[in-house]
Amino acid sequence: MGRVAILDKELCRPKDCGIPCIKFCPKVRTRVETIKIPESEEKPVITEALCTGCGICIKKCPFESITIVNLPEELEGESSHRFGQNLFKLYRLPTPQLGIVTGLLGRNGTGKTTALQVLAGELKPNMGNFNDPPEWSEIIRHYRGSTLQTYFEKLSKNKLKISYKPQYVDKIPKVVKGKVTDLLTAADEKNKFKDLIESLQLNEILDRQIGVLSGGELQRVAIAATASHIADVYIFDEPSSHLDVSQRIRASKTIRELAKEDAMVIVAEHDLAMLDYLSDQICLIYGEPGAYGIVSRVHGLGAGINTYLGGFISDENMRFRSEPIKFHFKPARELKVVRTSKIGWKDKLLRRGDFELKINSGEISQGEVVGILGPNGIGKTTFIKFLAGINGSDTEESPLKGFDLSYKPQYISTEYSGEVRSLFSSLASSTYGTDKFETEFVRPLGLNKLLDRNLRDLSGGELQRIAITACLSRNAQIYLLDEPSAYLDVEERLIVAKLMRKIAEDRAAFVFVVEHDIVAQDFISDRLMIFDGDPGVSGFAHKPISLRNGMNSFLSSMSITFRRDPDSGRPRVNKFDSKLDRSQKDIGEYYYVPAISRD
Repeated sequence: MGRVAILDKELCRPKDCGIPCIKFCPKVRTRVETIKIPESEEKPVITEALCTGCGICIKKCPFESITIVNLPEELEGESSHRFGQNLFKLYRLPTPQLGIVTGLLGRNGTGKTTALQVLAGELKPNMGNFNDPPEWSEIIRHYRGSTLQTYFEKLSKNKLKISYKPQYVDKIPKVVKGKVTDLLTAADEKNKFKDLIESLQLNEILDRQIGVLSGGELQRVAIAATASHIADVYIFDEPSSHLDVSQRIRASKTIRELAKEDAMVIVAEHDLAMLDYLSDQICLIYGEPGAYGIVSRVHGLGAGINTYLGGFISDENMRFRSEPIKFHFKPARELKVVRTSKIGWKDKLLRRGDFELKINSGEISQGEVVGILGPNGIGKTTFIKFLAGINGSDTEESPLKGFDLSYKPQYISTEYSGEVRSLFSSLASSTYGTDKFETEFVRPLGLNKLLDRNLRDLSGGELQRIAITACLSRNAQIYLLDEPSAYLDVEERLIVAKLMRKIAEDRAAFVFVVEHDIVAQDFISDRLMIFDGDPGVSGFAHKPISLRNGMNSFLSSMSITFRRDPDSGRPRVNKFDSKLDRSQKDIGEYYYVPAISRD
């Protein structure tokens, strides 16, 4: 039996705890130094070869900084990279292929970005030997007989040109200055500048400075710049974040075109519909977030995604999830209970510079979740901020004034530099530290190991979970959430969706959610507000309507239809003008159609 021992250095505080992990380790008590603090270190070190995996140190640690996982012995020879002793370990690597788009699907913290960085040449694989990293010759010999042997031979000799789009595009303005047109012109090695700006709808922002772009605009610019280079390998890390549904389809088409250039394309993505639309094959990555990750063998597209949802890889005899993720075949929800309490808003015209938003009068019932759908730049965030009373003038008083509001913004600021637990203590003072807070937020969202961390040290996905918790844990009457699924993985999105519905019903609250993930929006919402118009110029906010009518209205405006997978029930995007696409458009059902059995 192999073993991975992880010690979170940021959580471990030996001076405060009296090091019970060492005192109570049965091996240490028999004078075997399984856990010790070396003279050159301030924190304990766990020797995996001596550890029996009894779990006593895990239970004794007051800061939950220790993780010990038992793994099959045969995996030890397949370690591809480890960051250091008692730090994250990755097993195996994805196998890119010429003319093929390989998708990566897995939980946050299981090594997708690490695998991409290795394949991009930004991280040299050490095969788990962090003390004495191997030379390229040894790495190449390790992968002999596989596609990766040739890949690393070329990479080691700088004969492999790689174009890489990183995960967090909001960091781009810190390293790139100037106008969008200057950046894309400099990157244009294929003379496809006009084609890319048209396909990704970048004409309107060409003369803007990089530093003033929104998240969705930065994402499209990053995709265009990556696709502009002549490369052997194209790597995209979460290209859908902050993009609306139409932009995701356009980005998928742009990425798919790269595979036709006899190149290898690798994409890590959490949006199942987008991953399904752009990939040819799938590699699953599973494991313990923050501890270890295992890359599966290559799977076919549909079967691979369904295998991930099922949580069992039959060809490896590996179960990595206790319960499968299921999408039920059901029509759109209709409100069955008439709510006595309602709040509403009247017709309103908002102006923000050259942009104007016309709001149709509407209302929301107590215990109801109203989802907000529409293209980027159409006024969804403007509407949410108007309701929240943010960035308005004296003549734009929020119709919700006088109610207790809790608001999660689209872009999360990290100006607060304290610990996570201090933030929760100040925002949710009446519930923080209770069993209810633990059951409702900490356990489902995996916040245990984040409580003692500084907000400025957290990743995008971690910050998103903290921001959602900070918003929903407050005792409020109205909750406003702007793009809560950004940077969250599949499991986290469904957990957050269930949490929002539970809070709306249990607290009889009024909830508004801006969301681009169609599957998540369907799960969360009771009704939908559809926004349309001319992005960046004018928008119109329609009153809330039923889920079915809302989905049909929104998707018909984008000429996109969804079908249901016959095995898992998950929504899948139909290819434009396919037989299914045409038939669903003929009957006016763009989303709520039953799965067609294969029997």
